[in-house]
Amino acid sequence: MLKRLTLFGSLIGFVLFAGSAFGGMNMHEGMWEMTMKTEMPGMRFEIPPVKFNQCMTKKNAVPQRRGENKDCQVKDTRIEGNAVSWHVQCRTKSGTVDGIGKITYRGDSFEGVMKTVSNSGKAGKMEITQHMSGRRIGDCK
Repeated sequence: MLKRLTLFGSLIGFVLFAGSAFGGMNMHEGMWEMTMKTEMPGMRFEIPPVKFNQCMTKKNAVPQRRGENKDCQVKDTRIEGNAVSWHVQCRTKSGTVDGIGKITYRGDSFEGVMKTVSNSGKAGKMEITQHMSGRRIGDCK
């Protein structure tokens, strides 16, 4: 169950994202350390936070893990000031997963949240909230 939840969180939490209107956003490009904390109502145990590093640019401003989002499609993206929001839909072996996320940048840091709903087979409807944070740790290598 934990492995499935971790994979589910990875599919949604790290959405492949392509944007081109990030010019005025207060986000400093470079290597970022990111943390994602997943919460699920009714879980009997706490899911450990996931940490990873990624080279971030204004054109690639949403946390993602390469290669894990092959079946995800961003349906709507909005940029308002320093905030980036999106709607994503992923297809999994068990069904579809819909998510809405928003990240707000503050130069060398960001805070955000992603809310997802899975309508997958045996597990039925699952709601997940992922709290995301990041901080710039240096230049990209």
